[in-house]
Amino acid sequence: MLVQRLFAAVLLLACAALALMAWPYQAAFSYEPVGPRAFPLLMLGLMGLALLYMLFRPAPIKHSEDEPPLDRATLNKITICVALLLVFAGTFEPLGFIVASILIGVPMARLYGGRWLPSLVIISLLSIGLYWLFDRVMDVPLPLGLLDVLEN
Repeated sequence: MLVQRLFAAVLLLACAALALMAWPYQAAFSYEPVGPRAFPLLMLGLMGLALLYMLFRPAPIKHSEDEPPLDRATLNKITICVALLLVFAGTFEPLGFIVASILIGVPMARLYGGRWLPSLVIISLLSIGLYWLFDRVMDVPLPLGLLDVLEN
């Protein structure tokens, strides 16, 4: 219980520090409906409320029998997931959203029991669909990277 409350307190302090850093930010022009300042503040505010609940709740969080144990296999999966996300962050610009998503999505699906062919097909369709949704529908430009030759 004490460890959970300490974790919540430390993360709440981190949220407060990040909010203080985000507060003075002003964009030269508004290119999103929410804006580059409001979105992080909103997310940090929601996270702060959840952390306040964690900090002052009356009882500790109980884990059920359905949850996987935090053993070596689970920690390995978490480590691989974090590594894959770091690779995605590093390859997002040079390779582009679609290629980077496929490159990271297929190993992620395999990590959680997906078969090769369905994983490849579904991740490819999902990557293309998400690119289209963000770029065309929501007007959020995503990099094409290696597929830049396909644009217009």
